Amino acid sequence: MALKKDLSINFLGVDCENPFFLSSSPVGSNYEMCAKALRAGWGGIFYKTISVFIPNECSPRFDIASKEGTPWTGFKNMEMTSDKPNEVNFGFIKQLKKDFPNKVIVSSIMGANDDEWAILAKESEKAGADMIECNFSCPQMTSSTMGSDVGQNPDLVKHYCEVASSSTKLPIIAKMTPNLGNMEIPARAALEGGAKGIAAINTVKSITNLDINLRTGMPVVNGKSAISGYSGAAVKPIALRFISDLMHDPIVSKVPITGMGGIETWRDCLEFLMLGASNLQVTTAVMQYGYRIVEDMISGMSHYMNDYGIGKLQDIVGSAVGNIVGADDLDRSYKILVQIDKEKCVKCGRCYVSCFDAAHQAIEYDYETRVPTINEEKCVGCHLCLNVCPVMHCITPGKLVYKDKNDNHTVNLKESNSYL
Repeated sequence: MALKKDLSINFLGVDCENPFFLSSSPVGSNYEMCAKALRAGWGGIFYKTISVFIPNECSPRFDIASKEGTPWTGFKNMEMTSDKPNEVNFGFIKQLKKDFPNKVIVSSIMGANDDEWAILAKESEKAGADMIECNFSCPQMTSSTMGSDVGQNPDLVKHYCEVASSSTKLPIIAKMTPNLGNMEIPARAALEGGAKGIAAINTVKSITNLDINLRTGMPVVNGKSAISGYSGAAVKPIALRFISDLMHDPIVSKVPITGMGGIETWRDCLEFLMLGASNLQVTTAVMQYGYRIVEDMISGMSHYMNDYGIGKLQDIVGSAVGNIVGADDLDRSYKILVQIDKEKCVKCGRCYVSCFDAAHQAIEYDYETRVPTINEEKCVGCHLCLNVCPVMHCITPGKLVYKDKNDNHTVNLKESNSYL
């Protein structure tokens, strides 16, 4: 029998079976899809964003970024809000709550003015949604009064949060755009306007590829293209950075965060949780692998908690925040030299080339035997060679050298175990 720990968590006063939710997107845009996902084990749904208008979508509207012969790492979409009438969408939400009373349904909404935000918030509550997500972050709306253009304006974010929160008793979550330098500013504005939680991140504005024959971006829509949202594994480092920024803010860190951006595996989930997100949203991975990826998330998290003796999921949330510090606070008193396992070395020379052309010329290479050797006098411990080596565990961290020979303080080094 598969190991399954208690992954329940409370988010904004709502009990969740687990923290794994579909994000507001095409993967949760009607009753049938949401029902299938909930049966597969997802703890809840952020239903595809509902607006008052029905968008006129383009075709095609998806593109990917990948290297030849490799899985796609990034996904571009030019999709806007739901293409269904409001009465249909809110009808689906009502039915989902009736059929899955123990699951959590979040109504994601986007208005263009006060009346629209108020109407959508009221209708969400009438439909029985557990929470409301105000989408201030979609980068491909055809109107500048909606989406990420609003999300970059703290005054508007605050105002629309005030409108939405005054129109409902449900907790409001403000969904942030990453298309700015400092997310804490609009996040604080959202909280001042009555939001009780923050969602981050939405997609990153992008041009994934060019059609070099037509001399336009992808996807090609009658010879033209447009800048739009980028998601998938490629944006996870950006998402984690923003989650960390929010958790280091003295005001924003006090409210729950739902995190998203490149989550595919249980380990991705763990990293977001450790940086402070207590709820997680997924879209692009579902597009690739289907709803059953949640089984890996549930199983992997259960095994991790079991192996480390963690009883409650909440104990993981934010556990890594204190170890992310400013660059000026890093310990720069030592260097970790590398070592090469000559038995594993395939003599490809990549470490030598990379070190010579892009680092500190600290690897010597015998052209007859094709064996690389570390010059410890020159090695600065940057670990470029370790990262370019194509053989697992061939080049590894080695000797610890203090810059001051009289220094011998304790240094916490990266652990090597089955999870790393």
